[in-house]
Amino acid sequence: MNKALFLDRDGIINYDENGYTHNIEEFRFKEEIFNISRYFYNKGYIIIVVTNQSGIARGFYSEEDFINLSKWMMNEFKIRKVEIKDIFYCPYHKDGIGIYRKDSFDRKPNPGMLIKAMNKYNISPEESIMIGDKESDIIAAKRSKIATRILISEEICMCDYTKKYSNLKEYERALL
Repeated sequence: MNKALFLDRDGIINYDENGYTHNIEEFRFKEEIFNISRYFYNKGYIIIVVTNQSGIARGFYSEEDFINLSKWMMNEFKIRKVEIKDIFYCPYHKDGIGIYRKDSFDRKPNPGMLIKAMNKYNISPEESIMIGDKESDIIAAKRSKIATRILISEEICMCDYTKKYSNLKEYERALL
């Protein structure tokens, strides 16, 4: 079985300044994520992004906008010698519009995206890691039986994380 590093996107890979980042011009990487991802990639982990994208459901941007940004983001990782194997996203929200208005098993804190990724890539949850900045990331990882759940947040969280760091820089220092 494979081991994976699961990454939330907004707040982990990039700064989540307006809540609905959807174009290259607004997208600002958190530079530490490249060293962290490369560390695990070089140890044989598959890198997978799992991200709620309610901005699609709310009509703030299209799936095409998201896909174009994702392709660009994956290429930026590749330039830095890290392959993002796949991106799983949930465009649905219970308050969405049109076809996107629904509760979804994929939307974190539900484990759907993580389970799909683990099935698709034969991933062992016991050997895998989730890095997220919200309680919903940690709950989804726990429900997916992912053993290592890293919370990056200055907020108090009663969720079941295995380690907590105030920011990515702190985690990077602890890791490297």
